[in-house]
Amino acid sequence: MRIFTLSLLAFCFMFQMAAQDTPTTESEAKKMPELVLIFTKTKGWRHKSIEKGVQTLRELGRQNGFIALQTESGEDFTASNLKNYKLVVFLSTTLDVLNDAQQRAFESYIKGGGAFLGIHAASDTEFDWPWYGKLVGGYFVSHPNDPNVRQAKIDVVSKAHPSTEHLQDSWTRTDEWYNFKDLNPDVTVLLNLDETTYEGGTNGSNHPIAWYHEFDGGRAFYTGGGHTEESYDEPMFRQHLLGAIEWCLKRK
Repeated sequence: MRIFTLSLLAFCFMFQMAAQDTPTTESEAKKMPELVLIFTKTKGWRHKSIEKGVQTLRELGRQNGFIALQTESGEDFTASNLKNYKLVVFLSTTLDVLNDAQQRAFESYIKGGGAFLGIHAASDTEFDWPWYGKLVGGYFVSHPNDPNVRQAKIDVVSKAHPSTEHLQDSWTRTDEWYNFKDLNPDVTVLLNLDETTYEGGTNGSNHPIAWYHEFDGGRAFYTGGGHTEESYDEPMFRQHLLGAIEWCLKRK
């Protein structure tokens, strides 16, 4: 299914043309909102929280000067379409969601200075695409079961980032906690799970759950939170996402 993006792109184009036709000073000129593409295609498990996540990103966009558009079609991953977006969000995508040509287009987008934000199951995606594994920063391998959602304490490794600057030294919250493999050692870790505070962790003391890095010409951020619908109602998690987006958009 393709979510309708062309009508909004046309609206943005007309907005820009109208602004150009209206005489203004430089300080009065209206700035076009930045476009963010939310990709929600799934080939494996589909999270019930995806729709709530899309709604949240749209709300954050309306409040903070960017427009979030959703697609579930890999056909939107072309060079000509991706150049319209400052950021592409993989929101709980799963397994093989892009074909070879679409993968090449996305690689070119990042190499041209584009940005990527992976949320939760974005790490449970494209296991046979090594470049993507480096971009997202690590692959999902397992999570606790019975229950899969549980409370844990997160150590805030660094507050020197807009996604974590609002947090205290530790952050206790409830979510589904992923264990990872093939962690990219070149990322900067922001949040680390304390496995002594819950059962089911397998990464040990080095269990990053949110990180960022400059990668292959672009920017990439990943957060492991966001399994539950309730996550997207949490003020601190929403601010965490907003800070990640602002960094990806190079606002901070």
